[in-house]
Amino acid sequence: QVQLVESGGGLVQAGASLRVSCAASGGTFSNYDMAWFRQAPGKGREFVAVIRWSGSTYYTDSVKGRFTISRDNGKNTVYLQMSSLKPEDTAVYYCAGRAGTSYVTWGRSPTAYDHWGQGTQVTVSS
Repeated sequence: QVQLVESGGGLVQAGASLRVSCAASGGTFSNYDMAWFRQAPGKGREFVAVIRWSGSTYYTDSVKGRFTISRDNGKNTVYLQMSSLKPEDTAVYYCAGRAGTSYVTWGRSPTAYDHWGQGTQVTVSS
């Protein structure tokens, strides 16, 4: 059973940087597409970024140029480096994973993923 555990959230001021991490266990991490989603109060779960098993990446428009997704297959960990944070980035950030080698799509819908972490809160104050 694949387990995902996020860490690294916190409270920062607008303009600051923060890195959240997601450690995976129980599967062949290098074969997984890994994504970050976020959910603000009263809103649905929103796609943020994905890094495919091949290393290709895709971002939602609102974070392009500010966020960077990366992975370390030796550590079974995916990262989301966030910079120039804005109050509208405030949300619970979730990592998600799926066995990716058979897919051709990026995986921008929550329904594309089989495995989820518990989430980590990121709060950006103005």
